[in-house]
This record gives sequence, C-alpha cells and structure tokens, in this order.
Amino acid sequence: MSYDLKITGGTIVDGSGKARYRGDVGVRDGRIVALGNAPDAARRTIDADGAIVSPGFVDLHTHYDAQIIWDRMVSISPWHGVTSVVMGNCGFGVAPTRAEHRDMIVRTMEKVEGMNTAALWEGLGEDWPFETFPEYLDAIDSRGVAVNVGVLLGHTPLRFYVMGEAATERAATGDELAQMTAIVREAVTAGAVGFSTSRSATHVAYEGRKIPSRVCDVEEIYALAKAVGEAGGGLFEATAGRGLFLEEYKRIAKDSGCNVSWTALLSDLSLGDGGHEEQLRLSEEIAAAGYNVFPQVTPRPLNFEYQMKEPFIFEALSLFQPVSAADFDGRKRLYQDPEFRAAFRERMQTVREQFRSSFEKTVISQCLAEPGLDEQRLLDVAKRRSMAPTDLLLDLSLADNLETRFRVPVANHNEDSVEALLKGKSTVLGLSDAGAHASQLCDAPLPTYLLSRWVREKQVFSIEEAVRMLTSRPAQVAGLKDRGLLAEGRPADITIFDPNTVGAGQLQRVYDFPAGADRLISRESGIRAVIVNGTPIRENGADAVDPKGTLPGGVLRRRAAA
Repeated sequence: MSYDLKITGGTIVDGSGKARYRGDVGVRDGRIVALGNAPDAARRTIDADGAIVSPGFVDLHTHYDAQIIWDRMVSISPWHGVTSVVMGNCGFGVAPTRAEHRDMIVRTMEKVEGMNTAALWEGLGEDWPFETFPEYLDAIDSRGVAVNVGVLLGHTPLRFYVMGEAATERAATGDELAQMTAIVREAVTAGAVGFSTSRSATHVAYEGRKIPSRVCDVEEIYALAKAVGEAGGGLFEATAGRGLFLEEYKRIAKDSGCNVSWTALLSDLSLGDGGHEEQLRLSEEIAAAGYNVFPQVTPRPLNFEYQMKEPFIFEALSLFQPVSAADFDGRKRLYQDPEFRAAFRERMQTVREQFRSSFEKTVISQCLAEPGLDEQRLLDVAKRRSMAPTDLLLDLSLADNLETRFRVPVANHNEDSVEALLKGKSTVLGLSDAGAHASQLCDAPLPTYLLSRWVREKQVFSIEEAVRMLTSRPAQVAGLKDRGLLAEGRPADITIFDPNTVGAGQLQRVYDFPAGADRLISRESGIRAVIVNGTPIRENGADAVDPKGTLPGGVLRRRAAA
C-alpha cells in the first residue's frame, strides 16, 4: 500500500472529545486509510511536528450563497481551518429564483445581509446559471468549490418563487402552499441539507417591507418543516422572532423529525421572556425532554459596523420604517427633518435597556469629514459638543454623504456569561455569518478565536473539547453523515494547527469583491494546512490550489458526499 498524502509527527485529536495521541495519518483517494500507524510510503508528506492534526472545522452558519458563484475558494473560512460550510441560513438564499424576481432577491440580500448590490449583480452575472434549487446545486458542483458545501433551502426565495412580490404582503393560499411543499421535497431529494426561515424583526426587506417569512402564518412553517422530514429529513434552521421560538421549535422537531437549530443565544440579548440565562435553562429542559433543538452560540463578542445609508441596527424600530422605504436622497431628507430627529432622540430614551446600553457604547470608527474623531465614543463627543448623540450621529453621517462608519457592541461581551452558553449541553457553535454583512462585521475567524482565546489564553476548554465543538458537534447537528471525525474510511478533511500560535488577526478592510466592493477580513495565524477530501487547499497562510483550477470540494447532497 502507498499513500497519496501522509501527515507525520503530529498530535492527533480526532474530534470525538477523546484524549489526543501521537501518530501519523495516511490518505489515499481522498480518504483516511491509516490513522495512528501509517508505515507505508507516500507521494507527498506533510511534517506536523509540534502541531495538532484534527478534523476540518465545520461552520454551521454561513451565507456564501451568492459569493460561492464568483469566489470558488469561499474565502475567508478556509483560512481559519474550515473545510465544510452550511449556507442558506436565516431563510435567505439565491435559489430558487425566476429571472423576473432577481431584483427582489438582490435588494433583499442588500437589506438583510448587508450585501453590496453592485457586487451581487457583477458577481452573479447578467444571466444567473440556475433558476431552480436543483439547478443551483448543480451550478456549484459544475463550477467547482474548494470546500464541502451543505445548502439549506431558504424560505424567502421559496416564497418569492411561488408568490412573487405578494410574498411580502400576505399569507399563502392552499395552492401556493402545495407548490412550496413540493419544491421543498424536490430540494431535499436533490440534495438540500434542510430548510431555513426567519421571524426576526431586524430582517427588513427592500422598501421597508417585511421579509416573506415574517408575513406567513406559522402553520406554513410547520407544513414546510414536515415536508423536509417526509423527503428524507435534515436540518431546520430558524432565526427567532414573534411566533417562532422555543415552543414552536419543540413542535417542529417532534412533527418533522428534523434537528432544529436556532440563532442565536447570545449574552446580554433577549429574544423572548427573560434573559439569556432563562433561555439557556429552558433550552436545556427541552433537550433533556428528548427534543432535538439546538441553540447556536458563538465565542466571539458581536460587534457591528454600520453606516446610516443602511441603518440595519435601527430598522426594527417603527420610527425607521419610512427610512427603510426611502431611497438614498429620501433618507438624507429624513435625517435632516427636525421632526424625525426629535422622534429619534426621544425613541432612544425608551428603547429596551440592552439596546440603549449598546448604543451608548457606539464608537465612530471612520469619519472622513472629521478624521480626528475616529475611534472615539459617540457619546463622549456628543457631550463635549453639548448635543444629543443621535443628532451627532446624523450630522456626521450627512457631512460624509452617509459614508461615516459607526461600530456598536451588540451582544456577547460578558465572557462569564458567554462561558456558560458555550458550556451548555444543548448548544452548538454557529453564527459566524461568513459571507454576510461583509463590510459590517467579520466573524468567520470563529474557530481560530475559540482556540486562541478560550483554549490557550483563558484555558476554559481543552484542545480535545474545543476541537469536538468545531467538528463532530456541528456535523451532528447539521446531520452531516461523514464529516467531523478522523477515522479510517472517512473523507480526509483535516486541519493542522499550532496550538501555541493559532489565532485570528485584526480586522482589515479590503476592496476585492466584484465591482470593487469592500469587505472586512481577518488573517489567520498558526494554521499550517487545511485539507479537503485529501487535497491541501491552504498551507502556511496561502492557497495551495489554483483558484481557477480543479478544486476538491463539492455539494454535500442529502448531508453526505455525492
């Protein structure tokens, strides 16, 4: 026997949570054929001395749905050790989409996922290479991709496909619901890993409309989840909101047989009655009662950078409905209007304490009109100028033609509280949001942050437990049948990292998206190699494959490799 690839001298952490051990790994034809003892010769050898050899990391919550069409490397997730992603979360996606509905999809993605419309139009092209969901999966496979991809069918494109613009206005008829359930069954049969939806009040579509999944009644959601189960099962992912929370998740899990994973259980952010402690307690009770309901948590503080040309963090306030519905010039007129400004000042005194507290911590991150204000707290500058912080926010924005950037800490900053969430028996790591809000946040380094902050610095988790949290646990929740563990016969998805140096760098703003659009990135450190199906795709901080050549990933159809 000989190997295509052999990894020698490393410490193996197999993803199960079991103790590490020294050993080698032999890979042939994309699979692990020797683990621990790999005595035969190999065409290529990687020296892993001093490093951890683990399964490739699994990211349960990404939004690469559009980016994957123009960026087959799905950067930046592989930089940080990720070899499998699940996308189509929160009910969003780009398929199925009729040609006449593309503008609605693009404008919705702009609003709810912070995606640049020029980048979307240029990146997806004039003639999108798909219409139906099966065609979308085929387009990903035929174009090639660097990592393994699980795709959820999103509720928003599904409703648009069947109902057109009426999807944002009314409940479905019986015939329309029948069409949707048939498309769900078709999607799961073709390879969808499941279905996703959202009821979040922060998810506002173009012209200030509610996103389609907020307009439907909950019985529609039950019917679509049941269709997933009837077609073979999978993951049901939801973003919590009015009429869709813990009790509804229990029913969905019971009636559909699907694993239910919801976003997001964050410290200092309440999605229902009680704070995060109460939601964790209830989640643990639900899990103990036998329901497969898994809250997503993240080890990272959630910071959000925004501009008032897209005031995402305020759009859940009814005051901002006219802003959401207005065009660019209309928004500037509203921001100048004395009545609107007075109402804004008053409303920020009566919002929930958590929101008000976060707003008071807002930092001016980039102000072209007054660069000296960069990285100063908005409240401090407002006090010096004897004005309300909301007025200062609007004045600075108007002076920069709404280009001023502000950064607000949204949640997850109390590490004692975060620790309890990470240790929850029912929780799973998620919410990297990789591919979304690209100019506003960058949480794709979730794996390297966990390993540096929570393992090396805080010593809260052992390497074995952290690797389990990054690999077999999310694979189990997503139902990915052949990912997340190192074992003979398994696909060779492998991440090699130095436990002493692994980490995520400072955020940088780059302009490498289509149409010159910007995004935030974070460089990795300590990731020696990332291997997908036996092929190294990253080594020592650089791509190891030609982004325009043959790539080793593909769609995980029905939650496994084709």
